[in-house]
Amino acid sequence: MNISAKADYAICAAVALAATDGDAPVKGEALARSQDIPTKFLENILVDLRQGGVVTSHRGPEGGYRLDRPADEITLADVIRAVDGPLASIHGDRPEATEYRGAAEELQTVWVALRASMRAVLEGVTLADVVERRVPAEVLRLAREPDAWMRR
Repeated sequence: MNISAKADYAICAAVALAATDGDAPVKGEALARSQDIPTKFLENILVDLRQGGVVTSHRGPEGGYRLDRPADEITLADVIRAVDGPLASIHGDRPEATEYRGAAEELQTVWVALRASMRAVLEGVTLADVVERRVPAEVLRLAREPDAWMRR
């Protein structure tokens, strides 16, 4: 599993928006500064997040960005999909579209299971969960596994 810099920054920006108080839009520059994200890179990310239905933008001197839906309705998977596309792909295809022959035939099952496990975590955690430090119990259980913290 590889989380791209783009996806990581997108999640950080979305969490920062979720943590803002009220309906006032946040300027892209302020958001970039608050999360230590290069401004130009964040501007491109915000375009993807807007097109993906995660954020909305408002023009003008009082303009900026805010979440398009309540933070408890936006999952980490929603943010990743908005900037990087599907959670799991094999050579650009969805796991169920892969075909293997002979000894490798069972790999399709493995890739589908991997996607299911990523979905279980990333669709189970919302922006509000992160802001409120209330990661779901199943995710905490996985993170508390001794091997989870070991580099391999």
